[in-house]
Amino acid sequence: MIEALLDTHALLWILAGDSRVPRSLVNRINSSPSDFGVSDATIWEIAIKRSTGKVTAPDDLPETISEFGFAHIPITRRQAWTVRNLPLLHRDPFDRLLISQALDLHVPLASEDEKLNDYAVEVLWS
Repeated sequence: MIEALLDTHALLWILAGDSRVPRSLVNRINSSPSDFGVSDATIWEIAIKRSTGKVTAPDDLPETISEFGFAHIPITRRQAWTVRNLPLLHRDPFDRLLISQALDLHVPLASEDEKLNDYAVEVLWS
């Protein structure tokens, strides 16, 4: 069982060693990266944004994530379908799917995105 699901920006910032990630979270991740999950939705989002030049990510991102030791979180049909019941407080379809996954898995989302606080999902950013 994972401890938290990483939001897309959190994953990219962690891989880049960005100082915006709270030191306490970095320490927890470095101590046990397999306790943190990376969704297939995150890989998909990064692939799209990288192809349009909006983000920078390594060519071997899936391998980098595996080598780092993060848990793989596939998208289930139930999680995808549950998005329909979420209020339209956040318009980003990838974030909405991550919210659905976090709720289904009963884990917080590691994210700086304050809009996520409007949902019934715990946000971890400390």
